Amino acid sequence: MNKLSLVLVIIGALNWLLIGLFGYDLVGAVFGGQMAVVSRIIYVIVGLAGLWCISLLFQRTPVVKNG
Repeated sequence: MNKLSLVLVIIGALNWLLIGLFGYDLVGAVFGGQMAVVSRIIYVIVGLAGLWCISLLFQRTPVVKNG
């Protein structure tokens, strides 16, 4: 779930990069506009993935020692 969420957040971030630099919404263009049902579902899924990734900030990761 963590990796899937990270992938979705990266996709969302790249989409925002395109919007910021070029005014081009890739998700909207591919799925029929910003208000199309499929586009809105994708925006919601990416947003939920972002919320999930907040939990990753507070996870403790084990320290890996070599040798």
